[in-house]
Amino acid sequence: MGRPAELAIRVGWYLIKNRVLLRKKRFPLVTMLEPLEACNLACEGCGRIREYESVIHREMTTEECMAAVKEAGAPVVTIAGGEPTIWKHLPELVRRLVAQRKFVFCCTNGLLMGKLFKEIPPSKYFAWVVHLDGTGAHHDKSVSRTGVYAIAMRNAQKAVELGYRACSNTTLFSGSSPEDLHSLWRKTTDMGFEGAMLTAGYDYQSVPNQQLFLKRKAAVEVFRKVLDPTATQGIRFYNNPLYLQFLRGERSYKTCTAWSNPTYTVLGWRNPCYPLADAHSQELSDLMKDSVWDRYGNAEKDSRCANCMMHCGFESTTILGAFSNPKDAVTMVRSGALTRSGMTAG
Repeated sequence: MGRPAELAIRVGWYLIKNRVLLRKKRFPLVTMLEPLEACNLACEGCGRIREYESVIHREMTTEECMAAVKEAGAPVVTIAGGEPTIWKHLPELVRRLVAQRKFVFCCTNGLLMGKLFKEIPPSKYFAWVVHLDGTGAHHDKSVSRTGVYAIAMRNAQKAVELGYRACSNTTLFSGSSPEDLHSLWRKTTDMGFEGAMLTAGYDYQSVPNQQLFLKRKAAVEVFRKVLDPTATQGIRFYNNPLYLQFLRGERSYKTCTAWSNPTYTVLGWRNPCYPLADAHSQELSDLMKDSVWDRYGNAEKDSRCANCMMHCGFESTTILGAFSNPKDAVTMVRSGALTRSGMTAG
C-alpha cells in the first residue's frame, strides 16, 4: 500500500483554506498525541522519560485524545509517547480516528507491533512509523538494548507483507554513520517502506550526556554526507526536498513554525512546542499567541533554539514558506511533497 493521493489533496486544501482563504496566522497542521510517557526502552537521547518521570505512571483516556484531536482540527494525527504500543487503548483510538478519516501515524520502536496486527487492520489512513537510527549494532546502541533492531525489522517486514503503510524515522546524533544509514534506507526502501524520515536530535537539557547531540554547524556537515545525492540515489525520503536542503545548510529560515505541530500530553499541551515545555496549557489557543512566539523560534529569542533543526519545527516552515515563493512552490508540487512530508510524524 503506497501513499494515498487523498493525503495530498486533503492536506493541500487544508493549507489553502487556513492560510489563503481564512488568512490564519497560526494553525495546527498535525496533532501530536502522547497518551503516555512510559516506554519499554530507555534510550540515552530521549528527553521524555526524564522530563515526565514524576508522572510516568499516568495515561490519557481515549476520550481525552479524541477531544485534543477535535480541538486542533488538523487532518493528520501522530501518536507517539513514550511507546504507544504498550498503551491498552491504542487499537480503539486508531479505529475511531480512521473512522473520521484522519491520517494516523503511529510512532513505535517496533518491539510490540506484531501483537497489534489483529487489532489494528491495514488502512490507507494508518501508517506505522518505525524508529530506526541505523542497522544492527548501530541502532541497538542508540536505543541502549541489544537485539532491538532485529525485532523491529522483522515486525516491520511483516507489517508491509500484511498491507500496512510503513515508513522509518531516523534521528542523527554524534557518531551517526552516513554509510550505515544509507545501508539502512536501501533495506527499508527494498522492503516497501513509503520512505525514510530524517531529523537532527534535539539537545534536551534533561539528558545527562549532552555529547550525544550535534551543534548546528556540525549537524549540517553530517547531513551533507548523509544526504549526498550520489550515495542516496534510489532511496525514498519522506521529508520534502526543501527541508532536506535546509538540513544540508542550503537554505535558512529566520524562525521555526513549531506551533504547527502542537503536542498533547498527560499534562496538557506542551508550551511552546514539541522539544520545549516551559509550561503545559489546557487550551490549544494559548500556543498560538504572539506573546508566546515573541519569545521562541530562534537563538536570538531563546538560546535553547540555537541547534534545533527538527522536522516538527522546520518542515512546516518550508511548506508554509512556499506560499510566498513561487519557485519553492513549484519544487514542492513537482516532488509530491504534501504526500511525503516528515511533518506528519514526530
